[in-house]
Amino acid sequence: MDLNTITEVVRRPSGHPGADWREGDAWLAGGTWLYSAEQPHLRRLIDLTALPWERLVPGDAGLEIGATCTIRDLYAFTPPPDWIAGGLIRAACEAFLSSFKVWNAATVGGNICMSLPAGPMITLTVALEARYELWAPDGSVRTVDALDFVTGNNRNVLAPGEILRRIDIPAHALAKRHAHRRFTLTHLGRSTVFLIGTHTPGTSNLLLTITAGTTRPVRLAFDTMPDATTLQQSIDVIPGDVWFADPNGTPDHRRHLTRHFAEEIRRELNAGGPA
Repeated sequence: MDLNTITEVVRRPSGHPGADWREGDAWLAGGTWLYSAEQPHLRRLIDLTALPWERLVPGDAGLEIGATCTIRDLYAFTPPPDWIAGGLIRAACEAFLSSFKVWNAATVGGNICMSLPAGPMITLTVALEARYELWAPDGSVRTVDALDFVTGNNRNVLAPGEILRRIDIPAHALAKRHAHRRFTLTHLGRSTVFLIGTHTPGTSNLLLTITAGTTRPVRLAFDTMPDATTLQQSIDVIPGDVWFADPNGTPDHRRHLTRHFAEEIRRELNAGGPA
């Protein structure tokens, strides 16, 4: 779609990209959502794709993902063998409701900052206990837990002009066993619910991440593997206004699916099933 209110595009920001942030500005990364709808409030786009941000940096501490890393590049990444939760990366990429053209342009940071309930990069990074580095226009930097970034449907903690710079996934989370479940109304449809459970080998813990069915990510943490009743009770106390409603499912439907799939995940990990 043509954005006919745009009067300027900053192709190669110099210095800090947000130093000259003004009302009517927007960050441009993949642009797959930006160009899909009218944006009458915008006057200027600041292109982030030319910035020298490394896309994927694996190391002893874990995996660093630059915010401008495309979904295509993330999908092509091969994790080290000891990162047994690395399989979740491809599973999350495959959860995109998009064509290969979108995969080639859409960015990890863009999906997170859209902060939609069905954003699979949100699911992935919350489940793998990531932290986000945020840059403010004044040059200050802060780090937030991925769990705390999204606050509601299309809402997050970013202040005006603040930008997501990178995502840091710790090595200990990548070394966990995992199981996931996702439900859609159609084969390639938007996620109605997307759940990921992780378990540290040699312990009896469980970390269950619930997304898509809720307006913000929900994390249930257990030091020891819960029984079925305890798990169901933990889901039942999620506030009613946190469950999401749209044409893909009612809150009651999403709560029912979450209860069902959470129990499947619990049984799989408790039985020592596939990583």
